Amino acid sequence: MTQDVKEIFADRRRTSTSGNSVAAPPAPAALAAKVRTLAPSMTRSMQRVAEAVAGDPAGCAALTVTGLAGLTGTSEATVVRTARLLGYPGYRDLRLALAGLAAQQESGRAPAITTDIAVDDPIADVVAKLAHDEQQTLADTAAGLDTVQLGAAVAALAGARRTDVYGIGASGLVAQDLTQKLLRIGLIAHAPGDPHLAVTNAVQLRAGDVAIAITHSGSTGDVIEPLRVAFERGATTIAVTGRPDGPVTQYADHVLTTSTARESELRPAAMSSRTSQLLVVDCLFVGIAQRTYESAAPALSASYEALAHRHRSGSR
Repeated sequence: MTQDVKEIFADRRRTSTSGNSVAAPPAPAALAAKVRTLAPSMTRSMQRVAEAVAGDPAGCAALTVTGLAGLTGTSEATVVRTARLLGYPGYRDLRLALAGLAAQQESGRAPAITTDIAVDDPIADVVAKLAHDEQQTLADTAAGLDTVQLGAAVAALAGARRTDVYGIGASGLVAQDLTQKLLRIGLIAHAPGDPHLAVTNAVQLRAGDVAIAITHSGSTGDVIEPLRVAFERGATTIAVTGRPDGPVTQYADHVLTTSTARESELRPAAMSSRTSQLLVVDCLFVGIAQRTYESAAPALSASYEALAHRHRSGSR
């Protein structure tokens, strides 16, 4: 990244996080979701702290910062850094959230279903496990979604001259889904499937346009490159990613974090990541439709009417 781009990025970051844009600490119910989402990107010592607080919130809530450091074989500084990475100003705030989470668990929540699917699992068990995992993925994404960042992204998209959406593989399908939704309410949107076309499209963007990168890993080069170009051209940039500290966020004015589910042999991460991405897309779309209702409603009605004859009985 050139020095000029670094300075522009820093200025845009300060603007997007100033004033009322500072997010509140996550609620107790969101703590487990934050741990699942952020643990893969933590250091091993921070992972031990995160796993401890998520696994035994009641026990950890009773510990001082020194006690938790001793329990996890880490340092007090590591405990504090972990608390801050999870979204809390300090360890005291994390302890309060742990106490709240422990109280919720004591209220009679049913034990979790394991989502490990074996080769010889009966199909009924497969259905139950997949349904549970999808529900958990959606709940984790909703709990961890920064509504301040979401609102800023909605505002930018609602007023955009044009929107480009970048995604590869499973994320490419989500990019197409968002683009189709925007088109149906009368907005100009593109989801170039070819990486070269994505970059050449990004070159044409400018201030007043929006570029969205959808990447579960946060490190997909074919998605990062057009977002970088769009960022340098002055477009407002948004990243939808499961890695809030991934390389893609270097070029994102707004970051929307999705749930990071554990991958298994029979259920690749792409399946659950797509579920969480689609939830974010729906949140964006509904927010935009609300803001542009006077123009969105007629456009949506017109698109339904144009396709109605294809759904009538006897149509081919």
